[in-house]
Amino acid sequence: MPTMSVKKPSKPWRVTVTGPEVETTSSFTSEAKTYAFIRASLGADSPAESAKVEQWEGGRWWHFETVTADEIRAAQATDHATEK
Repeated sequence: MPTMSVKKPSKPWRVTVTGPEVETTSSFTSEAKTYAFIRASLGADSPAESAKVEQWEGGRWWHFETVTADEIRAAQATDHATEK
């Protein structure tokens, strides 16, 4: 259940990264920083499997999207293939 708060947090983006041996939550000031963290956290050598992205809006945390490691690794593989 979302945590309720009256004041907008200074970091209105939150990511919870999960996997068989990892679960961590981090907060960010922008969407760009959030997704840079997700790309690094779900990259090829990571044990993490998914990242739940939440955004603070209208006085509460909203589920923005869930990103899987497979999605990130496929995008990174495509990026590396087009660089060559």
